[in-house]
Amino acid sequence: MSITSAIVLYVVLWFLTFLIVIPIRLKTQGDVGEIVPGTMAGSPHEHNLKKKAIITTVVAAIIWGIIAYIIINGVITVRDIDWFNRMGPPAS
Repeated sequence: MSITSAIVLYVVLWFLTFLIVIPIRLKTQGDVGEIVPGTMAGSPHEHNLKKKAIITTVVAAIIWGIIAYIIINGVITVRDIDWFNRMGPPAS
């Protein structure tokens, strides 16, 4: 895996993880009962984005480490997921 591939993999994992972490423990204005005029009741009252970004960074790093280990050590290769044998025989 090249350095560019590693960075792209981490960024994709970070954003996917962030989108999962954002709604966890979200307090909406409707839940708290303090709706600001001009906003929806589903708008966040407290978003805690800094804490969620830190959690996302740690979780994404762990997931990235596992996937990078699998790719670098060849535990799963492209030929393992070639179910229709479109790649042909491996070069000797």
